[in-house]
Amino acid sequence: MKEQDDIFKRFYESFQNMEGHFHILEHRVPVEQQMAYFKYSERIRRDSVAMKDGDYHRYMMDLRDGELSRDEKKRILSTLASSKQVRAYRLLEQYVQHPDPQLVNWAYMALMESRIMLESELSGEKQIYISTGLGGKGEKLRFYVLILSAGGNLFLDYQREIIEKEFGYSLSKNDCEMERLTVGDRYVELVFLIPVKTDMRMILEDVIRECNLYGNFLSDIFTITNVKELDRREVEQIVERYGNDKTGR
Repeated sequence: MKEQDDIFKRFYESFQNMEGHFHILEHRVPVEQQMAYFKYSERIRRDSVAMKDGDYHRYMMDLRDGELSRDEKKRILSTLASSKQVRAYRLLEQYVQHPDPQLVNWAYMALMESRIMLESELSGEKQIYISTGLGGKGEKLRFYVLILSAGGNLFLDYQREIIEKEFGYSLSKNDCEMERLTVGDRYVELVFLIPVKTDMRMILEDVIRECNLYGNFLSDIFTITNVKELDRREVEQIVERYGNDKTGR
């Protein structure tokens, strides 16, 4: 429990004294692909030269060329992103509406980098990029939460109703957005958006406490991640391993 508390504390405190404009990638991009993009982009920025007017038209035509290699299109997208030009940003905006299927994630990463570079250049304000596998929206991060039933017991109908009511009310009250709430036989899955400076642990503990006023049917220990949603096999493994713990821990 102490280890979990420390993780939440570090996460919450890391944002409290940050000054600047937050940028959160809304599109879901696996973390390893984000790292690959930034490593590649750093090399492009190091070797970049000023873009000329004719470059924009040529790049747009090249991006629409079905015969051009994927690697060359990656280079073009990263070059546009690092140019600090409004015209390049608008071109990237157009491209992400209908990108090559294999370049969707790369295109969204380029658009985000272009926005950060441009805003930093024009405003002089510190730009803060927050990277997670599940992405977010505005200044809210997306998280996946798995909560088990206490003692591995099956949820009763009235308990399901309480879970749906209390989670909906509590998240809305704290300016969070619930995207998915799935109540299984012995577990609850939650996907939600939370403002970056909000105390996530407090919100989750409060809603579990409210539910448990009606019978202590939720465990107070939960799995939470912003890397990816757990698949059905992973959920079943956790339920099988921890679901029968009568202490809820």
